[in-house]
Amino acid sequence: MRYLSLKPKLKDLTQGSRIAFARQFRKFTQDEVSEKLGLTGENKRVNMTRYEKGERTPKDDRLIKIANILKINHHSIEKYNFENPLDIVYIFMWLEELYPKMNIDLAMSEQLQNKTNTLIRNFIKEWQQMKQKREKREISYEEYIEWKLTFKMKEGEDNK
Repeated sequence: MRYLSLKPKLKDLTQGSRIAFARQFRKFTQDEVSEKLGLTGENKRVNMTRYEKGERTPKDDRLIKIANILKINHHSIEKYNFENPLDIVYIFMWLEELYPKMNIDLAMSEQLQNKTNTLIRNFIKEWQQMKQKREKREISYEEYIEWKLTFKMKEGEDNK
């Protein structure tokens, strides 16, 4: 049975909710992802259900496999460490999905002048361009979410 919802809903900012959002955006069922992970048996979807409910955390190799199946950047669904600027970038994107009417002031990027914050400043500039394209209807909602889920830092920006 295929998931029919056109627009997934983000429940909260937990890793499980983000995995569920990405899976639903790609229109996969938990069974389909489980099969692609190589899980078998009557309870093959139990792991996916537990991941999405936050009852279990996928190990790094499993997380990368899930990201590859969903054709997304694994950073968008990993557990975040708020000391890493790259994780802050992804939290900004997810906050927009959780609170779509919230206005994140992208002009603050000019205040971020140190080397560590260059990564965030560059992201905010690119994000602002994508938001403007979306607002002008130059790109669809699906294209905008696609950009978010597959976003990668440009060469030399990733501090990980």
